[in-house]
Amino acid sequence: MSSNWIQSSKEILEQIGKLEEKKDKDRLDYVRSLCFMISALHRSLNGWVQWVNNPDIIAQFTKEELDGMNEKLTEFTRSFIEYDLEITNKGVEKGLGERRAERGDRAEAFYI
Repeated sequence: MSSNWIQSSKEILEQIGKLEEKKDKDRLDYVRSLCFMISALHRSLNGWVQWVNNPDIIAQFTKEELDGMNEKLTEFTRSFIEYDLEITNKGVEKGLGERRAERGDRAEAFYI
């Protein structure tokens, strides 16, 4: 499975490069790219969860390697959540939450 995962990850990186290189992007290109990026993150996060929850795999890493992984992922997560908050605030400023209420949607739930 690991060699297939590595090959798929390399192909994802190639696709990211193609999406970055595209010139004269329109709104649909940006939406397509955002969907791809989020799906790639989702795939990667699911892989991390499987590894971290598998004692046979995670036991193969040294304490120093685990420390490095934790440090890098903490930095990445903090940055991502801060960016998420920034964009969510922009959405609120644009009245997106109010539009939901006007449509009669249920109150927002807390999801992870």
